[in-house]
Amino acid sequence: MINDASKSSDVDVQALTALLDGEYAEIRDLVRTNLSTHASVLEEAEELGIDAFRERVRELTVELAATGQTGMGFPKEYGGGGDIGASIAAFETLAYGDLSLLVKVGVQFGLFGGAILHLGTERHHRAHLPDLITGKLMGCFAMTETGHGSNVQALGTVATYDTASREFVITTHGDAARKDYIGNAARHAELAVVFAQLEVDGRSEGVHAFVVPIRVDGAPAPGVRIEDAGRKMGLNGVDNGRLWFDGVRVPREALLNRFADVTPDGAYESPIENPGRRFFTMLGTLVQGRVSVGGGAINAAKVALAIATKYAVRRRQFEAASDGEEQLLLDYGMHQRRLLPLLARTYALHFAQDVVRTQLHEVFSGDQDDEQARRELEARAAGTKALGTWHATRTIQECREACGGAGYLAVNRFAALKADSDVFTTFEGDNHVLLQLVAKGLLTNYAHEFEDLDQLGMVRFVTGQAVETVIERTSVHKLLERVRDLLPGGDEWDQEAGLLDRDYQLAMLRFREEHMLAGLARRLKRGLDEKGDPGVVFSHVQDHVISVARAHVERLVLEAFVDKLRTLPDGGDDGNDGNDDGNKVALGLLCDLFALSTIESDRAWFMEHGRLTVQRSKTISREINNLCRKIRPLAVDLVDAWGIPSAMLRSPDLVG
Repeated sequence: MINDASKSSDVDVQALTALLDGEYAEIRDLVRTNLSTHASVLEEAEELGIDAFRERVRELTVELAATGQTGMGFPKEYGGGGDIGASIAAFETLAYGDLSLLVKVGVQFGLFGGAILHLGTERHHRAHLPDLITGKLMGCFAMTETGHGSNVQALGTVATYDTASREFVITTHGDAARKDYIGNAARHAELAVVFAQLEVDGRSEGVHAFVVPIRVDGAPAPGVRIEDAGRKMGLNGVDNGRLWFDGVRVPREALLNRFADVTPDGAYESPIENPGRRFFTMLGTLVQGRVSVGGGAINAAKVALAIATKYAVRRRQFEAASDGEEQLLLDYGMHQRRLLPLLARTYALHFAQDVVRTQLHEVFSGDQDDEQARRELEARAAGTKALGTWHATRTIQECREACGGAGYLAVNRFAALKADSDVFTTFEGDNHVLLQLVAKGLLTNYAHEFEDLDQLGMVRFVTGQAVETVIERTSVHKLLERVRDLLPGGDEWDQEAGLLDRDYQLAMLRFREEHMLAGLARRLKRGLDEKGDPGVVFSHVQDHVISVARAHVERLVLEAFVDKLRTLPDGGDDGNDGNDDGNKVALGLLCDLFALSTIESDRAWFMEHGRLTVQRSKTISREINNLCRKIRPLAVDLVDAWGIPSAMLRSPDLVG
């Protein structure tokens, strides 16, 4: 499939916005309206003191809840909208505005509310969801500790069951076990969902979640110590804090007991017998946080690109022709190279996020709720979150630089975007840790033993099989074989196919993924054959692990873009006015630019492995420049199609 850029490439902005908004256009428009209504929060973030701004963000959170925007993911019987996909779409769109408000909403309704919804049962839902959904009851999600963030299984907080009183006793054992960086904890939360090691009759049953009051009438609850985490690099409208528990007693019913319970007489019960599987099942229900953060980051990148692109078609600098007029920034090849591949990658990630959101909705709505689907969702959500948040960090920085000194002024939004989005690469899972989860799924093909495998178990699982078996089991191997059959040249497919042939582009990314995966499996196997300690062996190949995961997710992102293109009508030949066709051509140019710039960015690997000659590598670079020139006249329409409210761009001197 080759993109025919000779066709009309006029962009119908309204139609493209409708395509991007998809089935959630109504909720996205509600969020846009709310953003415009409360646009003053962007100025208030700069003008108010930290305490006043925190209160303002809390007020806005409650006001947004009253519109129904923030409760879409909760059951209708408790006042929600009953649509998890819509709740993710609303969160993504909210990222066009102030990110403190976004994160406050995420903590209240996504983390705190999501934990009660997905880990609790009807008694918890009845008790908490109605007031939680309106914002009357504020809460926090107390998982991370000073000593353990990524390694949740090793948390130090302990919940001991007291059979005599039928209560759990929550205790923080040392400062390393204090709950840290907890959003909503410093000022506003009344309840916390506390993750702690459950001990019953002297036996540890692993990490479980409990609903624990941390404030009574605005003051710390008995036995609870609360400390403000203070001013942060950004997101200072969110009241992050620390929590200690000194023998805090909560009733037996405080255990969120969807997956495990303790009887009044102290018997531990769970329908999931294996502790590892039980733990990962519990964490898996919280995956919507990662899906939300990834989508929010991608939309923050859109704001930066919209500002930088609009500035680049207004700002002139240096005479480039004999007519004496200075040239627009976006007419310079280097400026196109700086912005337009990022524009293409943003579109690609948008469509990849659509896929993850749909999978999440299907799994949590019961349309496709099986273990394999859940494991694949968890891995895909982890990978998309990692690439999406890294993309936002890179894009915001490049766009700030592309706006020169003006980009450094707070009114032009980059100061807040940079400071507030930076931590997205860390919370809801450190990106490097998340990519190891992705690689684990690839190496084991999401085997039934997936949840039981710690790092050492995974190494043994992989090395216990032939490398060929590891590769044959993966879907990427079958995809690559199928694509090779479609391309000319036999074993020389990579030299004969056209650069704009989508099957060639997909084959290159699939080849890279398969080759890296095979190499990783061989290195793991060789390490154990040489009697290496599994932990040391894995540590020695971690760079390879991350590379495999990145390659896998980039392949999924390209496939999502190509699949979206294949659903679009060609238009023009069936009586249409050709606008749909123009949009498809424009998206095709972006897809080609994303694919080729991805190959170019890793050209050293492709050349090392014999899939890219020096001459073809140079040809790819020339084609990227050509694609940038074709996209340049469409750039403003392409960023306008995101539907970012003008008040969210601010930047009066940059965007006009």
